[in-house]
Amino acid sequence: MILTTTESIPHKEFEILGIVKGNCIQTKNIGRDFTQGLKSLVGGELETYTKMLNESRQIATQRMVEEAESLKADAVLNVRFSTSSVMQGAAEMIAYGTAVRFV
Repeated sequence: MILTTTESIPHKEFEILGIVKGNCIQTKNIGRDFTQGLKSLVGGELETYTKMLNESRQIATQRMVEEAESLKADAVLNVRFSTSSVMQGAAEMIAYGTAVRFV
């Protein structure tokens, strides 16, 4: 499966199959939240949150690819990621793009 942030692939013609997406919602761990709260007092990267968001991005991307595969897509164009707070202590990561089949 080709994933790209561009709107086309050079020298490839395709038909658009539709929008595909995948998401993942994760919550903060109490222990993780406490240690990261302490880290915020001294500054620097919140490494466990970075790891959590990277993991969420991978899960969301995989779910998007699975949806594209179910449409028999060859690629997903114009891939984007977005995050939002769902509720206090929970964040959603969504991956979305346009599924296409080469002709």
